[in-house]
This record gives sequence, C-alpha cells and structure tokens, in this order.
Amino acid sequence: MKSFKDTFEKYDWDSLEREIYEVTAVDVQNVLAKEKIDLQDFKTLISPAAKAFIEPMAQRSNQLTRKRFGNTIQMYIPMYLSNECQNICTYCGFSMTNKIRRKTLSDAEILKEVEHIKNLGYDHILLVTGEANKTVGVSYIAHAIELIRDHFSNISIEVQPLDQEDYEILVNAGLYAVLVYQETYHEATYKTHHPKGKKSNFNYRLATPDRLGRAGVHKIGLGALFGLEDWRVDSFYTALHLKYLQKTYWKTKYSISFPRLRPHEGEVAPKVEMTDSDLVQLICAYRLLDEDVELSMSTRENEQFRNNIVPLGITSISAESKTNPGGYSVEPQSLEQFEISDERSTNQIKEMIQSKGYEVVWKDWDKNYSGAF
Repeated sequence: MKSFKDTFEKYDWDSLEREIYEVTAVDVQNVLAKEKIDLQDFKTLISPAAKAFIEPMAQRSNQLTRKRFGNTIQMYIPMYLSNECQNICTYCGFSMTNKIRRKTLSDAEILKEVEHIKNLGYDHILLVTGEANKTVGVSYIAHAIELIRDHFSNISIEVQPLDQEDYEILVNAGLYAVLVYQETYHEATYKTHHPKGKKSNFNYRLATPDRLGRAGVHKIGLGALFGLEDWRVDSFYTALHLKYLQKTYWKTKYSISFPRLRPHEGEVAPKVEMTDSDLVQLICAYRLLDEDVELSMSTRENEQFRNNIVPLGITSISAESKTNPGGYSVEPQSLEQFEISDERSTNQIKEMIQSKGYEVVWKDWDKNYSGAF
C-alpha cells in the first residue's frame, strides 16, 4: 500500500540542512523571478539567505492569498474534552509523567461548553484531547461529535492517531477535518521527546495522513512543533508531505499550522529558536509554494505578531482559546496544556481583522458565507 514513508526515505536530513544553508542571495532572486514555485524553490525561500527578501515575499504572499481567499479570515475555537494521556511527551503539560488532576468532560459539561462557544458566535470548532485510548477513544470521540454536530457547520479534531476504520466511523458521525502534527520529522529527535506511549511510534504517526486520506476525511491539517529541531528542515519535510498528499488524495483539502513551543508544565527548552521574522518568512514561503493551502494561526502567538501577520497569508485564526478541559464555563482553573499568549476576546479579534480590511467568516470556504460579518 502506498505511503508517504516511501517518499520520506528518499531524503536525508543532514543533506537537506546543508542545501538550505548553502543558498545564496542570487538563488533567492532567481526563485522570486519565477511565476510558479516548486519544492526545490521552497527550500530556497526558507533559507537564511531569503531573510533579506521578506518584504517582496510578503507582498506576493498577500496578493496570492487575496486572489484565492478574498478579503476573508476564518475564525475557529478549540474545545478541550480531556487532559488524560498515556504518552510521555517532554514538551506537553498533559504528559503522563506530570502530576496533575485529570479530567474528561461529561455530556452535560460538553453541552455547557458548547453553549458558551455558540454564544461567542463560532460555527467551526476544534475538539482536542490527550492521547488516552481507553478513556477518550474512538467511541468517546464519535459520541462527542454526534452530541454537538447540529450546533456547528465544521467539526475538526486533534486527538491521537487512529486506524483507517476508526476515522471512517468518525466521518460517518460528522467529522470534517483532522489535525495531526508530526511534531518533528527528525526520527532520532522525535524518539527523544516521545520515550513512552503509542505516540513513540514514529512511523505510525508519519502514516496517519495516509490513513486519513484513504478514510475520506474532508480536510487534513499538518505541521511541526517549532523548537524541537531545526525549523527550516522540519518545514521542508512538512511541505514535502503536503505535496505528496495533494497528489495522492487530490479530493482532500489541506491546512498548515505553525505552533512554536510555549511554557507548560514540565518544560523543555527549545533546541532551536524560531524568531518572529523567521515565522513570517516561513508563512510567506508556504503561500508562494501553494495558493490553495489554508494557513492557520493560533493564540500561542502574541497580539502584535497576530495583528501583523493577518495580511501576509494567514487564512484562519483562533481567539479566546482555552487549553484546559472545561476551560470556558465548566472548570476555568484546571491545568492548561500550554499558556496562550493572545488573550483578547473574540470581539476584539474580530474588530482587529475588520480594521485591516477583512471580513470574518465563521464557516469553511467551501461552505456558504452566510456567517460572514
């Protein structure tokens, strides 16, 4: 059966790193003169040499984004269902080794959170859990989707990787999209940060988007956790993964997210720092590579950065996020998975977006725009 692993194994991390860091200013100029950007060009645009060209990259990114998505930004909100987890992940507040009180929402608590979220205006929700198959396995997730599906146009999940038949069950329950981040494509580093639990299986996680594609999930979200390894090489592998999936599962939509390490219980220091200008460069490079991919920005980033990034390629943004189970109305003081940085309200984010000449869209782009302001 075809898998991304076959493509992944054709590339060598150290060789890619060397190629990226050997790029010259002339190489960047030559790429920016092209009408179409390919993966080799993307490697050039994420190089240190390309940092001097962020301004023309940003202008082109803005033009491409408006051409494809118009003057719209989608808003979404995460809802954490559980912080129970059977994995050890060095960078996560929910890691099994952290001595925290665990909580999984009941039906009544889920509906109470949904009521709060709907009152804020959201029509697109992201359900998040720790990775605990016995507590928040397929049956729990499917039931949660069925419980709330009449309240939302789009239901996405960010949970443990599942088998293809499990995803098919969730699609039938009303699932729209799945976010699954490889965290890092550097296998040795991956194993260092995931020493125990099902998540320690690098290849199973790597093959998750293939299982999603075969299961007919409408949209797949990819990404790496920046700080675990060199962000440039991890981003190339993410782009490689994206292009493979687009070719193999061409009916599926795709999104890219840009999480940077944030403070949490049981902290691990970033191995490689990713600056704000680095992240701007990367977002623009993705847009130049692909006009159609959705680019998402969470509340991990601060107010000023999120204000400035809106016109540069981002298509969806979260607001007023809580990263703890029941954080909106049930149990606001329970432990967060990580600290958010932008704590503005939904209305404040909506006003910020509108002040930049965009309209807010609550539904996905292939739905109708009746929820736009």
